[in-house]
Amino acid sequence: MLFNSLAFLVFFTVVCVLMALTNLPVFAAMPREKRLRLRHILLLLASYVFYGWWDWRFCFLMLALTLVAHVCALQMDTPRCRAALVIGVVVPLLVLGIFKYYNFFVDSFCAAFGLTRAGTLRIILPVGISFYTFQSLSYTIDVSRGKLRAERDFIRTALYIAFFPQLVAGPIVKAGDFLPQLQEERNISLKNLEPGVQIMLFGLFKKIVIADNISAFVDAVHQAPAAYSAGTLMLCTYAYFVQLYCDFSGYSDMAVGCARCLGYDLPRNFNVPFLSPNVNEFWKRWHISLSAWLTEYLYFPLGGSRKGEARTYLNILINMTVCGLWHGSAWTFVFWGFLSGVAQCLYRLTTPIRKRLPKHPLLTALNVFLTFTFICFTAVIFRASDIGTAFRIIGYIFTGHRGIHFVSFWGLFGLALVWGAHIAALVRSKRRGIPPTGFYPIVRLSTFRGLLLFFLLAGVTLALGYTGESPFIYFQF
Repeated sequence: MLFNSLAFLVFFTVVCVLMALTNLPVFAAMPREKRLRLRHILLLLASYVFYGWWDWRFCFLMLALTLVAHVCALQMDTPRCRAALVIGVVVPLLVLGIFKYYNFFVDSFCAAFGLTRAGTLRIILPVGISFYTFQSLSYTIDVSRGKLRAERDFIRTALYIAFFPQLVAGPIVKAGDFLPQLQEERNISLKNLEPGVQIMLFGLFKKIVIADNISAFVDAVHQAPAAYSAGTLMLCTYAYFVQLYCDFSGYSDMAVGCARCLGYDLPRNFNVPFLSPNVNEFWKRWHISLSAWLTEYLYFPLGGSRKGEARTYLNILINMTVCGLWHGSAWTFVFWGFLSGVAQCLYRLTTPIRKRLPKHPLLTALNVFLTFTFICFTAVIFRASDIGTAFRIIGYIFTGHRGIHFVSFWGLFGLALVWGAHIAALVRSKRRGIPPTGFYPIVRLSTFRGLLLFFLLAGVTLALGYTGESPFIYFQF
């Protein structure tokens, strides 16, 4: 069930109505704990219906991982049990490894040693498995570290892992941020619906108007890159990253808005990443929940920057390579992650030189442009079917390859619109004297001006949006 589908609109409307009914006097008279539990059960059932829409069989897989996390957390709580921690970490990783990486490693091993391809599994990759696996892992680890107490109520644990707005493509939510919300009176209200619906519409606009329209151009060029000119390939390189950003951040926005409608808060997953002056800053602004997860549960346990420079560089490379592998079982993702790690190492290595350079707005603008360009070119590797194809595309660009000249309106429009929004966020932050942050253009729907702007955006979205049910790119991860 896609956010950008009629089925989801009907599904979400039904969920909102059912949740709103729990505000009626007959339920308000119930004891607080019973009323909260009723809402949690409704949301949990809705989450499993949402997930089972793709393939109901995978609901049992998610339920099994939830049981493992819940039981292991209880065992570790008081007194802490090391065996429970091992089981709580190994089982989810084993499940993720079998479903997502087993065939990749078997194929790679056979190719490396010239063996006949054998022993691979014919299995379907469960949608969103990387996201809810990481959430179950973080819950188990945080309990083992004493950062939070184990949740006694299985319904709450299950809802934390399966909460449908962020289930299949994030953001990755920590138990310490979400479970406390389940102890509070949170539900449908006009106060929540007003910003929630607007944030959802904002994300939908980014997805079906910008990302989906750009995708036609990007897909055509990547199907036959040798047929296009260097200029067209360059535009495609920039346009694809805009597509990726609008597709993924659009989903994140819709997830945040959907949760807000229901009364819950999810963390923002993007923070004007195009304004990043260096690669380190970029990864603090892009897919923030994954970057934070890997930093806390991989980079720091490896030693972080506490064990000397050489070890720090190694930890950075490991962290970013795992980040690449998390995105998919292909060498393009592994190499993309490793290259991102090399860039971070080079940035750290050149710190003494950069400290001696003068600080000037033009130099900052140049750094932003170079960082954006570097990220766009690494995204060619992310998008390509194999590393060889990616390097051929990059080679065509730098050698002035001749071919079809095609200027995509949506590619240029997407670049202009996204950069315009980023610059507007920068101007807004300077006026307020705070660092640049992304923001949602929320208006008051109780005013004529607010209603006019809202329906204007809705009309533009319906008029210009791609009407097919186009999957979100990050659903494959």
